[in-house]
Amino acid sequence: MSEDTKVHAELRENFGKGYARRLRAAGKIPAVIYGHGTEPVHVALPGHQVSLIIRRANAVLELEIDGKGDQLTLVKDVQKDPVHQIIEHIDLLVVKKGEKVAIDIPIIVVGESASGTIVNQDANTLSIEAEATHIPQNIEVSVEGLEEGAHITAADVVLPKGSTLLSDPEVLVVAISVPAAAEAEGDEAAEAETTEAAAE
Repeated sequence: MSEDTKVHAELRENFGKGYARRLRAAGKIPAVIYGHGTEPVHVALPGHQVSLIIRRANAVLELEIDGKGDQLTLVKDVQKDPVHQIIEHIDLLVVKKGEKVAIDIPIIVVGESASGTIVNQDANTLSIEAEATHIPQNIEVSVEGLEEGAHITAADVVLPKGSTLLSDPEVLVVAISVPAAAEAEGDEAAEAETTEAAAE
């Protein structure tokens, strides 16, 4: 684990919307830790530090909790105010080093397909199982030089070492096609050539 994922968490005994609002006003984020058969633990997290960390998908926080020692957790849910996009609450899942967890990983398409074609991305994430402390930030899928009609399914995607695919292997991730306008122009050109040939 890197130093930037170590977070000091304060235990909190008070609950309710009013208390949570006061916490947020003080620059802190209410959170609950659960999992592994433990009783839920309610904490307050430093707002600025945590908001930077959770920009990454499936962030893991190494919490230093008052009176309870260190706890490794996976960010499972972030609740935001729909208007102001302020983080209102975070759900954290207890994980152990070496333990595997199921997560959805963002897909990033890289490269350029053949000239005149377009890339249609059908899936934005894939569900995989990976070690809690080695969760990839994303999965790259290359379309470099692919021709019209080419497609990539979940089974074709090269996963990071130690990861296992949970999504349906037949899920379409990327398909390469020719824009409809280009096809129409091609048809018109072909028809014109046929007409000219007939006229001759």
